[in-house]
Amino acid sequence: MRALVIYCHPSPGSFNSAVRDVVCAKLREAGSEVRLRDLYAEGFQPILTQQELENYLDPEHNAKPVAWDAEALRWCDTLIFVYPTWWYGPPAMLKGWLDRVMLPDVAFLMPDPDNVTIRPALQQITRLGVFTTCGASYWLTSLIGAPGKRTLLRGVGYLCAPNRRSVFAAHYLMDSSTPETRDRHLDHVERKMDKLLAPL
Repeated sequence: MRALVIYCHPSPGSFNSAVRDVVCAKLREAGSEVRLRDLYAEGFQPILTQQELENYLDPEHNAKPVAWDAEALRWCDTLIFVYPTWWYGPPAMLKGWLDRVMLPDVAFLMPDPDNVTIRPALQQITRLGVFTTCGASYWLTSLIGAPGKRTLLRGVGYLCAPNRRSVFAAHYLMDSSTPETRDRHLDHVERKMDKLLAPL
C-alpha cells in the first residue's frame, strides 16, 4: 500500500497529533509506504492565487505550484485526513489544500464534448480514511449536516475508486474530553485503521 496522510493542526502537541501517530504506526505495521504532509509544520500556502485560478483549467501549468502534492495524490492508493473540525468543517488550511491540489487532470476530469459533468481521476485510491475531533456533540454536528465529513467522504470520495473502502472516526465534545475518553478514542482509531487496512 502507498499511503498519503494529510495532517492539519497548528499545535505540535495536540490530541490530533496523537491520532496522527496511531494512524501512521498502523500503516507502517501493515508494511505501507507512508508519505506524511504536515500542512502547518511545512508552511503550506492555502490561498489559491489569481495566477493559479487563471491556470486552473490548464493541465500543463495548474499543478506546478503544488507539484509535490499532485504527484503524491497520483502515487497513493490510500488517502487519509487527520484534522480538527472547526465551525463544522475543516480548518481553512485544509480547505486551501483541497482548493489548490484537487485540480483538473489531477483529481478529476473536466466536462468535454462527450461528458457533461466532471469524472473521477483518482480511481487508484481504494482506501479513504477521515479522522477528526469536534468541539460540538454528535447530535449537533449531525443537525448542522456535518459539512466537513461530507466534503471528504462524499466529495473527495467520489473522485476515488467506486468500490473504495472508507472509514470515519470523530472524537465529539472535545472541549470536555478526559484522559479516559481520549484513550478510548485512540483505541477506536486503531480499530478503524484495522478495518481500513484489511485485505480488499
